[in-house]
Amino acid sequence: MNKIKLGLEVLLTEKLELLRGARVGLICNPTSVNHQYQHAADLFRAHPDINLTTLFGPQHGIRGETQDNMIEWQGFRDRRTGVMAHSLYGTTRKPTEEMLRDVDVLVFDVQDVGTRVYTFIYTMALAMQACREFGKKMIVLDRPNPIGGTQIEGNILEREHESFVGMFPIPMRHGMTVAELAQLFNREFGIDCELEVVPMQGYSRTWFYDETDGPWIIPSPNLPTVEGCVVYPGTVFLEGTLISEGRGTTRPFELVGAPYADAYDIARYLNDLQLPGVHFRPHSFLPTFQKHVGQICHGVQIHVLSRVTFKPVLTGIAIIKAYHDLYPDDFGWKEPPYEYEFDRNPFDVIAGTLRLREQITDGVPMSEIAADWSTGEQQFKEQRQDYLLANY
Repeated sequence: MNKIKLGLEVLLTEKLELLRGARVGLICNPTSVNHQYQHAADLFRAHPDINLTTLFGPQHGIRGETQDNMIEWQGFRDRRTGVMAHSLYGTTRKPTEEMLRDVDVLVFDVQDVGTRVYTFIYTMALAMQACREFGKKMIVLDRPNPIGGTQIEGNILEREHESFVGMFPIPMRHGMTVAELAQLFNREFGIDCELEVVPMQGYSRTWFYDETDGPWIIPSPNLPTVEGCVVYPGTVFLEGTLISEGRGTTRPFELVGAPYADAYDIARYLNDLQLPGVHFRPHSFLPTFQKHVGQICHGVQIHVLSRVTFKPVLTGIAIIKAYHDLYPDDFGWKEPPYEYEFDRNPFDVIAGTLRLREQITDGVPMSEIAADWSTGEQQFKEQRQDYLLANY
């Protein structure tokens, strides 16, 4: 097990001058802990040299109180720390001037999952924009990318398809940590706030989270495991279809299925593609909530045989094609809304383009779809280079 020192721990032991004498706001959730599972809000509140004045929570809340896509609480006093707390997922997603009234420095310390389609990194970006607008400083404390920092995969989001699950032109699997993304967003995409990042120590970008001794806390209620994070860059696409992505089971995003399918036919279709690093085992399940609740869904469990060669985005699109091609009369795309997008196709919001849905509908082979991503992947690999932290 590889020992690392998290950005939070580096801040409190070596970089405390960044907060001393300032009124501090903190964007946090249940993942915001040190190796002793002590929460950042509690550590800040108890520290004699830190004046914690305000808390902010991303999707699912500061304490992980809410499920997906729920409009959350408005401002209240956090019972644990006694300071004012605000939701940044709901009617307000960017801190207002009033929310930042008692803040000089805003700290972000939230565990990301390594996929473009995830609201936490855009909560960070919107907070950075607010810091620029209202003259505050932003500090991002780094944490591991749970699915590693070497592999890049998927199409680049197109500018006209921006949303709260895709604000910037990056690929689905970007291979960057939150601090690296903050630097990229700030300079490459014109946020231009006063930004400082606090890197980890002892971390290598080649590692998956469970190759470190970092404390694993579930990033959200429906993504509880590292294994789920590994497949998520692909199976998140299923949220834009009527195929169950396994919500309402104990293995969300690893189990997929639909009531009308035959599990063995789906598994045979997918295994015949000989996709790298993965095997599809026929499996049926009964979701307890979300899509097809109370109906038996037939599909597969995704078994990743090699994380190094596995291509989650390719795999996710192949799964959708399997249902689309085998069951054209039953397959369907999800109707709006999706993440506050009320008039756009949810799959297109996730994909960040119209092209991918059109390719599936038109029967374009998987090899051609993947080849279509290659130029953008290479360009992003070069673009991100200036923002990768050197000691990783």
